[in-house]
Formats: sequence, structure tokens, C-alpha cells
Amino acid sequence: MMWKFKNHKLFIVFVLFINGMSLFAQELQVKDLEIQKPIEGVAVFNQSKQKSGLTNKNGIVNLDIFEPTERIFFQHPSYKSAAYTKQEVQQMGFVVYLESEVYTMDEFVISAYRWEQNSKEIPNKITRIQKKEIVFNNPQTTADLLSQTNEVFVQKSQLGGGSPMIRGFATNSVLLVVDGVRMNNAIYREGNLQNVISLDANAIESSEIIFGPGSVTYGSDALGGVMDFHTLKAKLSTDTKMQVSGNAMTRYSSANNEKTGHIDFNIGAPEWGFLSSITYSDYGDLRMGSRHHSEYQRPEYVERINGTDAVIQNSNPNLQVPTGYNQINLMQKIRFRPSENLDMNYEFHYSKLSDVPRYDRLIEYSGERLKYGQWYYGPQIWMMHALNVNYRKANTFFDDAKLTLAFQDYEESRHDRKFGKESLRQRTEKVKAYSLNLDFDKNLNRDNELYYGVEAVYNSVNSTAHSKNILTGELFPESTRYPDRINDYTTLAAYAGYKENFSERWTAISGIRFNYTRIYSTLNDTTFFNFPYDNISVSNSAFNGSVGLVYRPEKSWQVNLNLSTGFHAPNIDDIAKVFDSEPGSVVVPNENLEPEYAYNADLGIKKEFGRMAAFSITGFYTYLTNAMVRRDFTFNGQDSILYDGEMSKVLAIVNADKAYIYGLSASAEIQLPYQLHLKSVLNYTYGEDQDGIPLRHVAPLFGSTRLNYKQKKLQISLYADYNGEIAYEDMAPGEQEKNHIYATDSNGNPYSPSWWTLNVKGLYRVKNWGTLNFGIENILDVRYRPYSSGIVAPGRNFIVGIRLNLQ
Repeated sequence: MMWKFKNHKLFIVFVLFINGMSLFAQELQVKDLEIQKPIEGVAVFNQSKQKSGLTNKNGIVNLDIFEPTERIFFQHPSYKSAAYTKQEVQQMGFVVYLESEVYTMDEFVISAYRWEQNSKEIPNKITRIQKKEIVFNNPQTTADLLSQTNEVFVQKSQLGGGSPMIRGFATNSVLLVVDGVRMNNAIYREGNLQNVISLDANAIESSEIIFGPGSVTYGSDALGGVMDFHTLKAKLSTDTKMQVSGNAMTRYSSANNEKTGHIDFNIGAPEWGFLSSITYSDYGDLRMGSRHHSEYQRPEYVERINGTDAVIQNSNPNLQVPTGYNQINLMQKIRFRPSENLDMNYEFHYSKLSDVPRYDRLIEYSGERLKYGQWYYGPQIWMMHALNVNYRKANTFFDDAKLTLAFQDYEESRHDRKFGKESLRQRTEKVKAYSLNLDFDKNLNRDNELYYGVEAVYNSVNSTAHSKNILTGELFPESTRYPDRINDYTTLAAYAGYKENFSERWTAISGIRFNYTRIYSTLNDTTFFNFPYDNISVSNSAFNGSVGLVYRPEKSWQVNLNLSTGFHAPNIDDIAKVFDSEPGSVVVPNENLEPEYAYNADLGIKKEFGRMAAFSITGFYTYLTNAMVRRDFTFNGQDSILYDGEMSKVLAIVNADKAYIYGLSASAEIQLPYQLHLKSVLNYTYGEDQDGIPLRHVAPLFGSTRLNYKQKKLQISLYADYNGEIAYEDMAPGEQEKNHIYATDSNGNPYSPSWWTLNVKGLYRVKNWGTLNFGIENILDVRYRPYSSGIVAPGRNFIVGIRLNLQ
């Protein structure tokens, strides 16, 4: 018995010893409270700061040096500080969650020079959208994600769309980038563009928006700004074991009967990582609000009954029939890191939309009758293969090198048929885009950095068309949107940038880029139109530069000055589009079109008042030469021609001598008592050409004010979004002609009225395994249509969603 008792005592001592040892040998992980992601660079230290550590990229730090009862502090510039004893940490499962700060200047951005930079050293105005904001705002599409920043204005011609406007530029004058690859291709048009919704908002890790020209780093099209999207990354295991994690989400929205499901999961080994993501969304017809502007209602629509077009009275005039569609997004990533120096990532993206009714055309009238029996976009398909190779080993020429190879396959189509007619016109465009980027980063002897790289892009465009008898199925030739034989678009470029921190207060950064562009298209087919030339061959080259200065008189102050140039070289859509019908007008090719150039100045000021408040304001002025605008033109000496059965005014994209745009954006944040936080954002832009004619893509005054409440488990935001009016005389000529989408002023002219909405959104965290999203948009059920949009915005919209963390 004594022997057994002694052995029991030894066993108890052994257990206590092991438990005690676990306190001294355990690693701890620090995570973001909202999105459950590891936080790198958290300072971990004791009261005297004689013991300290730093979390690695997986948020892990070793606690061996700390005593069991010693208080351990956790500090990161982007998060609120926390403190626990080692015993308390053990009770928490050796996982510490930090709550993000309301505002901070110490953010890192990638988009400015393709390499990670401290925002305190960048003179550009850059807005960063983090994963936690995406999770909270719960956007239906990536266009909505941008709109919810309240710094990018988004136009929508139909529900399945979203065309961002930045500083008076849009479409092919702003650039979309995903994981380092430019999405803009040779047929990104001057009109409103809907391609951003091909990106899956649920698969985006973060996004950065550069305001102002970004041509030094990104080349053509980056006049108004750059929208740089970073999708979810494939993660490796933090130890020798395989690790599996994932997320699942489902959401319902009442205004368009949206039903969305998403899942992503990651399998990580020490050297290999595999990430899969899939999202499917189904959207019904969109219901508009019920208050104000009854002229926006949909009193009737066309339906095909027994082989005949019939006008149907809409039982609910606030229901926009038809607008519904569905979409699927797939993403697969494979990562291989054989050493600390080499990291290779392959990614595959696939997006497909169903047929999307073009609502702004379906509400057009010809006399007293609806003009179209059908008008829809066929499936918009985007596929991308990309390989990113990162090599990190300091040598004479670089410290870091990055190779990005990509292939994109894009397809879009347009299908329209006049009311009562049997001929359905169908036009299809396919683009194959190849790109190569090679970027280098070098830290020099002093506190400075050199960035440089090269880029090559090649696009091949195939354009086909026919008309189809919907009764017999018989096909007939039809004019194509672009030349139907050869359409080649090539870009070659090289760039360099230099940054130097002269002191703790002063940073200077500059850059230069050379860009060469060539377009070749043939116009040999004269079946439909007798062109005065049989091919278009255009070559352009451009030098662009930028210089910026950052002054930090104190830690809480930052003053930015940035001078930059940008350019947009004509692409195939600008220069070789055969015909693009608008109500009562047609657009013809212009072989003499030249690049447009922008000269821009930004002045920005940021100020933090401790942890209580923050303020920022940025003013800009952009001067355009050879500005590309749509104006009256002639075709074979005629200012009007017969097109699609009606006499139409001839238009073309031409170079105006000059244009100018100026504006400002401001934001203010105040930390209030009782865990309340107030934030307001306001944006103003004005622009016109040399003749005093307003520019088409200048958005109205717009902004948002939010009152946020936040604690560990619950987050609620009550906010108002608002837009100013654009009067008839302040609208571009092309907008003045769109009577069917605008309200009518007291003089009987179209105009874009002001509006505001009241909204509420919330998020509740259920322990560590999930969150519940809820919200009501447009609580007052206001009927409004954002500027230049064909579709009316959603009415009162109830939203509910559930997210699960699968770990």
C-alpha cells in the first residue's frame, strides 16, 4: 500500500510538473478579433520592457521568457493594446484576440509601387479596404464593395453591373488590377463598363484604391486612379503537421430576393498550400423604393406570349422587370515555397454571369410604345491563369524580385430585338490577353529604396455578329462591333521609382515610365459600310513621371504633395469600334485618335488628435490635353446615316484640345463615449472641356456619415448616404439626351435629383466559430436613381447572413 501511495504521489508531481512546463514552453498566437486572422508584428513585452518578443507572419510568439504570474502586454499600431498574465493566456487557450484601432496612419499598402510601403511614406491618396470591412458591410458584388467606401461613385446600367467613377474618370480611364495583373483589355470602352463584378467580393482579402494618375507603375488607363484587389492567399502550415481551415457564408437580401452561398477552404503543409473558393449568387428582379419620383416606376414591360410580343401591365410598378440574373465564381490557388527565398503561387479564376437584361434599354420608348422586345447581355465570362514567382535574396541588383505571368480569356455579347420584330441581333466579342511583369526592389546604402521593372501586354480581339430569326432559327450576316478580321493590341513598357527618407520628417519619392503601344485592325469587309480606309495602324509612345513629397512635422501630422502625369493610349474600342448604337445616334471609327494626357497635382493633409479624433483632406487639380470625348462627327461627309432602320446622328471619339477637373475629398472621425465612433466622408468633383461642356463621368457631390457602436461581440452602424443634384445645364450632352433615365425639372428637362438614405447594419460574433450579419438598407424606402444609372436603386432592403469559421 505504501508503495502504491508513493507512486500516486510521484504521478501527481509528474502531472503538475508537465502542466508547469507547458506554461514555460507554450507558444501563443495573436489574432484579429473580427476576422480571426493572425497578426504579424505584435510587440509582446513585460512591465519593465526587459523581456520582449514579436509575433511572426503566423501571429505566433514564444512565451518561454515570461513568468506564470507576470503581466504580458500586447501592442500593435493598428490595434488596441491588451495585457494578460501568462496563466490567463493559458486559460484562453494560448490565443489572444486584439481589437482594431478606429484609425491609424501606420498602414502598409502594396499598390503604390507594387511593393509593400508604409502609408506614412506615400504621397498619394490611397484608401484601403480590409477584410474586416468586407465582412461587416457584406456587399453583394465587388461594385458594391467599392461603392461602400463612399469615395468611389458607382454607376449601374442594369442590376448585373457597376461602373466605378474616380475623380471624373471611368471605364477605360481607371485601371482594375487583381493580384498584380491588369484586367483592363483592348475593348474596355469609353461608355459605362461592368467588368468589375466578375471579381468575387467574398474572395477578396483586401483592396487598395489609388486616387489620381498611377501610370508610372501601371501604364495606360490609370488616369483617374487604380483599384488594386488582393484575393485570398493560400496559407502554409505553421509546423510539420497539415493544417485545414475554411469559411462558409450564406446571405439573403429582400429587395432583389438575393440568395448567395460561399465556401472557401485551405489545406496547408510546410511547403505546399492549396486554397479553393466558390460562390454562387441568384438575384431576382429588383424592387425600387416607394417614395418620391414616380416617373422612375415601371408601369409596363414586354413579354413574349404565343410567339408574339405583348405589353404587360406591371402589377407592381416598383418592381423593375426584368433585371434578375445569376453568377458563379470559382478560384483555385496552389502555393509552393521550397525555401525562405523562393515562393511560387499559381492561381485560377473563373467567373460566369447568366444573361443579364439591360434595363436602361428595355425602358426606352419609340413614340408611345416600348422600343425593344429584348435587350440583354449574354453570359459575361472571365477566366484567368496567373503564376506569381517571388524571389528574395539580396544581391547587387535587387533584394526582391517578382515575376507575374498571366493569361486571361474574356467573352461578352449583346443581344437586341425591336418590339414586334422577328430578327434578334447578336454580337459577340472574345479577347485573349497575355501579360508579363517583372518587378524589382532594392534597398540602397542609405535609408532609400529603388523600384524598377518591365511589362509586356498582348491582346487579340475576335468580333463576330449575326441576326437570328427567332421563329425559324435562320441566321443572317450582321455588322460586327469591331473589325472582324485582325485586331491586335500590344504594349511594351519599363519603369523605375526611387524613395528616400531624408529624416524622420521628410520623405521624397519619384518615378518615370516609358510606354509603347501599337494597334492594328483591318477593315476589309465593306458588306455593310464603305469605309474610306481598309485598315487602322496606330503606334504611340509616352513618357510619364511623378514626384512626391511627404512632410511629417509631428507623429500625428502628415502633409502630402504629389505631382504626376498619366496617359490613356487609344485601345481598339476607342479607335476601331465599327458602330455602337445609342438612342438616335451611332459611333464611328476615328483613325486619327491620339493618346490623352493628364497632368495632376495633389495636396493632402492628415491629422490625428491622440486616440480621440482624426481628420484628412485632399485637394486635386487635373489638366487634360488631347482629352478623348464623344462629339459630333461625319462619315463619308454625312453627319447622319441610316443605322438599324432609323436615321441616326454620327458621333466619334475625338481629341479635344484640353479639359480640366478639380475637386476635394475630406473625412473626419471622432471617438465618442460609450464605445461610439462617428465618421463622415465627403467628395466633390467638377470638370469641363475647353468649350465649357461638362464632362460625362464627373460624379455629383456625394458622401456618407456613420455612427458606429462596437464591443467585443456586437458591432452596429447607423449611417446616411447622400448625393447632390446635377442640374440639366451641368450635365454632359450625352446625358442630356437620356430622358428615359432621368427625372424632369420644372422646365421639362432631364436632371439628376439629390437624394439621401438612412441605413443600419450590424454584426454579432458567436464565440469564435461564426458571425451573424444583419441590416436594413434604405429604411425610409426612398425611390432614387444614382447619376447616369439606368436602373433605380434598391428600396427598403432587409439583409441577413451567417458566416462560419471552419478551423
